[in-house]
Amino acid sequence: MSMQYPTIFHLISAITNKKGATCVLIGGFAVNYYNVARQTIDVDFLITKKDFNKISKSLKSAGFELDYEREIFTRLKGPGHYLMDLDFMFVDKKTLDKIIRDGKEIFIAKQKFIVPSLSTLIALKLHAIKYNQKLREYKDLPDIVNLIRVNKIDYKSKEFRELCLKYGTEELYNKILSGV
Repeated sequence: MSMQYPTIFHLISAITNKKGATCVLIGGFAVNYYNVARQTIDVDFLITKKDFNKISKSLKSAGFELDYEREIFTRLKGPGHYLMDLDFMFVDKKTLDKIIRDGKEIFIAKQKFIVPSLSTLIALKLHAIKYNQKLREYKDLPDIVNLIRVNKIDYKSKEFRELCLKYGTEELYNKILSGV
């Protein structure tokens, strides 16, 4: 196995390409792409439920086991230290297509992936905090603040405030302002 897929990125790329599935890299690796260094213990993707179903059997064959499953989210435990755990967030095809259209093509381990645009990445993090504040705020709020600082986002602009209110809350927006 390790000879065939030296990294999780090789495995995901091979499986998604073979099965015709499309996903977007989010989470810590997307944050790292935007020049904010953050350690991560898993790899996170946005995907449609239909495309996840196309690849799930191949992931199980590669040794991944179901760890946690909800209607909009699934976590798979990796079979060893070199194949990290995988988190899949489910979105509808229209949303995924828009994120891909606005996203950026990157290469990790010489494998091609799409990461969301910077504003979409922040919107995803705001949404995660809004709907799961206790679990997400400690990780995602510092990511947002660091993304703003490093990428010199005009966080006092009308557009940024509207983004925060659309995907987050007034309280979150104020926390961001006090953290920057």
